[in-house]
Amino acid sequence: MKRRALLTLAALPLLARAEETAMGGHGMAVFGGREGLYASHLPMFHTPHDTQLVFRFHLADAAADRALRETLARRPKLWTFDPEAFDLLRFAPGHAQPLRDFKARFFEGHFERGGKPQKAEQRVVVDEVLVFRRLSPAERDAATGRYRLIGQGQEWFAFKTIDRRPDFDHIVRLHSPGVKGEVDVALQGVKRPDVQRAFKARGLTEIYFETDDLR
Repeated sequence: MKRRALLTLAALPLLARAEETAMGGHGMAVFGGREGLYASHLPMFHTPHDTQLVFRFHLADAAADRALRETLARRPKLWTFDPEAFDLLRFAPGHAQPLRDFKARFFEGHFERGGKPQKAEQRVVVDEVLVFRRLSPAERDAATGRYRLIGQGQEWFAFKTIDRRPDFDHIVRLHSPGVKGEVDVALQGVKRPDVQRAFKARGLTEIYFETDDLR
C-alpha cells in the first residue's frame, strides 16, 4: 500500500519528542453507528505510519454526520477516509498543538482499493483519542492478542491491539457481547481468531481485517 509521506524524523517506541513529526496522508478505517463514530489509523511498521490510533469523532456538517451514522448502523461494513496531510503525532497525549479537526474525503470501502468516493469533503472533528501507541518494528511472536471493546447501547465494536510483528489489524462489530473491557484472545499466527467466543457475543460482523500492511 502506498500513501503520501511528506516528512518524517526518527521514531521512538513510546511518545514523540518535541522535534519529531510524522507528516503524511494518514488513511483511516471508519466504523460506528447511531451511538457514535470511530476512526482507526491504517498503520504500518515504518514512519510516518508506525502508530496505532483510534479516536471518536463527529462531522461538522450535522446532516452528513446523521447520514453516516444511519448508514453504518443499517449496514455495518468498511468505510474509510483519505484526509488532508497532517502530523499524526499531534494526536499524542500532551502534545503542545493537538489536532482538533481536519478535512477528509470519505469512501464506501477502502479508499486505495476501489472504494466509492463520496461527493464532498467533510470536516472531521476529533472528540476523544482512545488509543495512541507507537509501534515497534522488531519481530515478535505471541500466543494471545488483546482486543478492546468500545461502544454503547446496542452498538459494540472490538479491535486488536497491534503489539507484535507480523501482526494484523482487526475490527469487528459484536452483537450482545457478554464481556466488556479488554479480552485476551488465543492466536494462531495471523489467522482470524475466534473473537466472538472470547467476548461471549451472540454474533459478529467483520469490519476490517488486514495482514499485508503489518508484515
